Amino acid sequence: MSLFISNAHASAAAPAGGGYEMLIMLAIFGLVFYFLIYRPQAKRVKEHKALMNAMAKGDEVLTQGGLVGKIAKISEDKDFIVISLNDQAEVTVQKSAVSAVLPKGTMKSL
Repeated sequence: MSLFISNAHASAAAPAGGGYEMLIMLAIFGLVFYFLIYRPQAKRVKEHKALMNAMAKGDEVLTQGGLVGKIAKISEDKDFIVISLNDQAEVTVQKSAVSAVLPKGTMKSL
């Protein structure tokens, strides 16, 4: 049988490492998680909240769906805004659906 299958031999027991190496590895993993994942995401959320609070009537905005329009009405209590796409069409969206506030005159240049 040993022609095709090598014999298995028990190896000597390796000395168990201390718990400090595991704690250091977990601490390094926690720091990597914080600086590469949590911190940038928290920064983006903070910037988006500032954007939503700074919106005013007459600002030109871009929604996440790709609509470009001018804010016609802001409802503070329900977090909805009315965006006028042109003279005839108006759309009601949530404030959180706005991805950017555009510079004045952007709609005319399109």
